[in-house]
Order: sequence, then structure tokens, then C-alpha cells
Amino acid sequence: MNLSRLLQTVALSLALTGAAVAAVPVARPVARPTAAVERVNINVADAGTLDRVLTNIGPAKAQAIVAYRKTNGPFRSIDQLALVKGIGVKTIEKNRDRIVLGNVAAARPVAARMPARGASLAR
Repeated sequence: MNLSRLLQTVALSLALTGAAVAAVPVARPVARPTAAVERVNINVADAGTLDRVLTNIGPAKAQAIVAYRKTNGPFRSIDQLALVKGIGVKTIEKNRDRIVLGNVAAARPVAARMPARGASLAR
């Protein structure tokens, strides 16, 4: 077999193999609609609702949230949940998109409330 014939055979083999591979349909992932995340207002929800909606919050922690709220008033920030015994930063972060505060304005960070150095306190 001469070199020209060999190259033609190889080229034909590659062309046929490439065509077979190109003809194989590629499976595309099916886009599934994301379920809406249920939210809970931690300033009005009862312990049962908190237990049901929030991740890693069982009946005891849910009751602790309600007790804290009754003693200290409404939560002014989501991060204030860390003051409830048994609830840490990781639990808050897992639930941040599920928690709303309702009509209570979230507290601004202390730095945002402080006037700039040298600024007048009068407004």
C-alpha cells in the first residue's frame, strides 16, 4: 500500500468516526423550577411555625426564640438571633433567606450611627 492510499484510508476512518460521534445526541440537563422558599416573620411566629420553617431549629430552640422575643421585645436584626441560647452563626446563615423581620426596622450597625470624627452632632 502506498503512502497516498494509506492517508486516504486514515482520513476516511477519521471522517466516519467523527461523523458517528457528532451524530450522538448530547443529553442536556433539564432545568427544574426552584421551589419558593417559605419565609417566617420571627417577630410574630409561634414556636410551631419556627420549628417547621427554619432549618436546624427544633421545638426547644423555637420555644427559646419565642421566650427571648417576649422578654426582650422584637428582633431588630436577623443577627440578633445569635443571642438566643443554642442558636449560632451557622444556623442563622442557613436560615437567612427564610427569615423576615416584618415591620420592625433592622438596626443599623453602630458605625453607621456614629458621626464622622470632627463632624458636628447638630443637624
